Amino acid sequence: MRQSAAPFLFTGTMLAAAGYGATFLLSAYYRAHGGSDVDTGLTLGAAMAGTFTGVPLVGWLSGRIDAARMSAIACAAVALGFLLLAFAGARSLGLPLVSGFLIGLGWGMFYIGAPMALSERVSDADRGFWFTRFGAFQMAGIGGGPVVLNLVLTQAGFSVGTTFTLVGAACLVACVLLWIFGSMAPGVARTATFRPWVRDIGVIARSASIRPILMVALGACVFSGLLTFQSSLVEGTTATASTFFAVYAITVVAARLALARLLATLPQTQLACALLTSMCLGVAAMFGIGIHPAFQILSAILTGIGYGLVYSVIQTWAVNDTEARYRHAALTWFAMSYFVGIFGFPAVGGWVLVHLGRDIFLFIMLAAALAELAIAVSIGGKVNASKREMRRARS
Repeated sequence: MRQSAAPFLFTGTMLAAAGYGATFLLSAYYRAHGGSDVDTGLTLGAAMAGTFTGVPLVGWLSGRIDAARMSAIACAAVALGFLLLAFAGARSLGLPLVSGFLIGLGWGMFYIGAPMALSERVSDADRGFWFTRFGAFQMAGIGGGPVVLNLVLTQAGFSVGTTFTLVGAACLVACVLLWIFGSMAPGVARTATFRPWVRDIGVIARSASIRPILMVALGACVFSGLLTFQSSLVEGTTATASTFFAVYAITVVAARLALARLLATLPQTQLACALLTSMCLGVAAMFGIGIHPAFQILSAILTGIGYGLVYSVIQTWAVNDTEARYRHAALTWFAMSYFVGIFGFPAVGGWVLVHLGRDIFLFIMLAAALAELAIAVSIGGKVNASKREMRRARS
């Protein structure tokens, strides 16, 4: 891949991810219009439906259309979704659900299309490094977007509608940048066939890549739960939601940029177990937010180190642990699994938070984090067993 093309990919990714990060303000958006977290959950449910439309589209069409082009189109869909929210209003009949669907459609297409475009342009040996850098810019947008938007709302005095208009404009800029990236760094040759990723699940389910595909759904439940409902989790305390967003984003971006090369050289299974332990501790720290706001900062740091760094590790596993001809299918199923957690969990979590309370909500997230850690430990056990077999064979 041409080095000069990377800034267009990374900047476009950061702006597109800021659009997704803006969905974490939906809770505040509906509260400002007299709604509740149930409305947030319904909109994110519509986004999940859009996602499950967008991800398969890229999976099927990636053999015909460059993934970078589809990522650019995806950003335009996200922009349209936010512009509808900005001008339609929360109580316009059906339009918030249409907006949610468009945002989910675009983010689903982007989420698989952008890393697919990058994966096609780098080698196996460099994939982990490039995915880590790509993830740093993506997380800068996801975590930093809400911080900037909160400042726009509170300091500049803009309305939520005006703020979402700015988000739509940023996503249109991302569309242009990703289109330029596709022109500057041509990908693999296209064919005239669809890629039948759905039927490949049988092969993938029997391969080592099925475990990271399951892991990403569990981690996404934790990630989406903490960020989507952060304003509700801090209600009645002295902590503020923007603090969590800022600390989380700074932690992830700094760690990924500073440690990208080092992380690629460490034993990956042990690294994943250590990072997931950090994520579990981050969720547990949120139980203490009513005692002191420092627990929120501790949670953001631990979760940022844990989830923020382990994601690129398991994404690399999902690709490299699959035969070359099934890698697009594996990456598609990886994205589908991610969105089950990222949009599916908030759709349920909003109801849990409203009707069962904060502690039950946090216990569910902690259970998901521990389950992901358990899978990582099982992978480590399998790797160690394989090494013992190899040593016995040599002796």
